[in-house]
Amino acid sequence: MLLVKSFLSRLGNFFLISVFSSITVLCLAYNASSAEELQIAGDSFSQKLFQGYENAYQKQTGEKFKYFISGTLGGIRLFIDKTVDLSATSVVPTPIEKNQIDDGLLMIPTGGGALAIVYNLEDVSRHVDLTREQLAGIFTGTINNWQMIDSSLPNRQIYVVVRSDSSNNSFILTKYIQKITNGMVSASRKPEWGFRIYSAFADDNGISGEIKRVDGSIGYVSKYIATSKNLSIARLENKQSRFVEPSLEETKKSLENIKFKDDFSIENIDDPEDGYPLVSLTWLLTRQRYSQENTLDATKKLLSWIVTQGQNLNEDLGYTKIPESVTKKVLEKIDHQLKIFF
Repeated sequence: MLLVKSFLSRLGNFFLISVFSSITVLCLAYNASSAEELQIAGDSFSQKLFQGYENAYQKQTGEKFKYFISGTLGGIRLFIDKTVDLSATSVVPTPIEKNQIDDGLLMIPTGGGALAIVYNLEDVSRHVDLTREQLAGIFTGTINNWQMIDSSLPNRQIYVVVRSDSSNNSFILTKYIQKITNGMVSASRKPEWGFRIYSAFADDNGISGEIKRVDGSIGYVSKYIATSKNLSIARLENKQSRFVEPSLEETKKSLENIKFKDDFSIENIDDPEDGYPLVSLTWLLTRQRYSQENTLDATKKLLSWIVTQGQNLNEDLGYTKIPESVTKKVLEKIDHQLKIFF
């Protein structure tokens, strides 16, 4: 009888230990699976910056987020529809778009970059310089031959290649042309160019491929795409009558005196006093109200990392930093304005 009781006692202990172990494993599995991997949809203008953040964030924190290219309008639309957690954009959402974000909106500045004017002139090895009037003339259709730019260039038609979608790149370019032509072209994400363009593509890769294919072509892509695809980049005349490339140094000159508003949008930089003229900031669009604690915590942690440790990567990736005076204000808003709401 004692042997039976001893056996039953050991059996009971084994059962309890097994159950406890199973519960522990389940709890650990739940905690691992509940870690948030935030999804960010963004444009090609921000691509290199956020891909750099993506790798460094995982190495430094052990946590992940996923950045994928969706285009400007696509990223904002996915954010509004709550398909993604955050949206990276180089244009401020319109009032209509802001009204559709029912959980509130906070714009987090992340850095500044440049848009490159790229071209293909076979057998021409030297830089092509474009005055302000020539750049405007090409994208309004009044200049249509390369010899109208410089008599030493080939007698060759200019084939203009543009974005077909709603794009921040188109907005950056047309905003500048609108300024220097006194409104001949309206600033728009999807412009009405007013002349017959050669071809249009929905992304920078499409434009890059067409530029490489067509002798005499010209278009616009993010600086990152231009350099990674080894495209020829035009030097542009700036307000100080200097011909400049979209280098980090010239981008910093363009953006060094920008003034931030309370919502972290900026006063217009459609024609900078100095530096490279085709520039923009990038922002992360984030919600202010959350129903899940783990999503809120993951979002706060990522945003705080980007505006502090992440900024140390910006210049190596070809982007400007956010001023430290702005960083403090951003951290305060992340801490106080992002909240749980049921």
